[in-house]
Amino acid sequence: MTQPNRATPAVLVLENGERYTGTGYGALGQTLGEAVFCTAMTGYQETLTDPSYHRQIVVATAPQIGNTGWNKEDGESRTGKTGETGDDSGKIWVKGYAVRNPTRRVSSWRATSTLEDELVEQGIVGIAGIDTRTVVRTLRDHGSMRAGIFSGDAFADADELLQRVVEAPQMKGANLAGEVTTTDGYVIEPEGEPRFTIAAIDLGIKTNTPRMFAQRGIRVHVLPAGSSPDAIAAIKPDGVFLSNGPGDPATADPIVDLTRHILGEGIPLFGICFGNQILGRALGRGTYKMKFGHRGINIPVIDHATGAVSITAQNHGFALEGEAGEEFDTDFGRARISHTCANDGTVEGVELISGNAFAVQYHPEAAAGPHDAAYLFDKFVSQLQGASA
Repeated sequence: MTQPNRATPAVLVLENGERYTGTGYGALGQTLGEAVFCTAMTGYQETLTDPSYHRQIVVATAPQIGNTGWNKEDGESRTGKTGETGDDSGKIWVKGYAVRNPTRRVSSWRATSTLEDELVEQGIVGIAGIDTRTVVRTLRDHGSMRAGIFSGDAFADADELLQRVVEAPQMKGANLAGEVTTTDGYVIEPEGEPRFTIAAIDLGIKTNTPRMFAQRGIRVHVLPAGSSPDAIAAIKPDGVFLSNGPGDPATADPIVDLTRHILGEGIPLFGICFGNQILGRALGRGTYKMKFGHRGINIPVIDHATGAVSITAQNHGFALEGEAGEEFDTDFGRARISHTCANDGTVEGVELISGNAFAVQYHPEAAAGPHDAAYLFDKFVSQLQGASA
């Protein structure tokens, strides 16, 4: 077990000048990113390994973190060589981690190490012992902002640390999908008899997503974000999937162009999270940066076709422009805003009325999170069946 760094002073510095003093947690040093908060009460391993958190410092709202340790099964990103499964514990994508009360003892038969061991192993700088409630209030009132965690040799006077924070790049305008995507692509084989083949564009895909497709008899070719139309055509897919991922969708023009090509070819398309924003842009909608975003596993979404409400897992700081139930013309036929958030009215889904393409802003793969939205994978299968009939 790694010797804890909790006797070492650490400080979280926000862009607005607020400082929170605590102790080191994980690796010591300096990290800079966008401070965001996650309301999930469980699933911290899935959160930390979600590529959508790339370049963000996550503040946990759950008061105690680390109870179930770290295991080799729940990671949501790949750490092996390209094309291989590698270590399922997952690469940690967050830039930093801020918690209130790290657990003193791990209690889980599945644990292979402690959370702090893994943070140290992967060089993730964190801070513990701060009033995370106050940090969250600040981020809700003033919005997500740049921040830094400093400990050990990275310590300096207050003005110097704040200067480092304000010189860090902002999330708005950040083009990050290319930094988290697979290099050469890989294939996840279906369970049982193959029914369909899809191309999954990896914008920061979580490992459970291809598994959800494989359970339904779908062979998944996971392709790099920069794939060309010819690369997609070469595998002769029955459909295309646009994954979740980090960054500002306004910077993703090549992926939007690829999506427009797919729509023009009439290939069935399904997208989640970042993929929802990409589909929306391909249909002519704009995007904007939210004040503090949606991050957690308890966010209610209304399906305006049925009135049903699903409790969903989400992780996004950007959203599509639009209103609940709005219909509009596109180059590919009529479209509509299909889902919105029950909390604040944010667009949570868009679709072509023809049924050929749809996307949602949340994470139906449920890792970690509720299973309310798993039916969307079945909806895509039905879409593929209809196209092949």
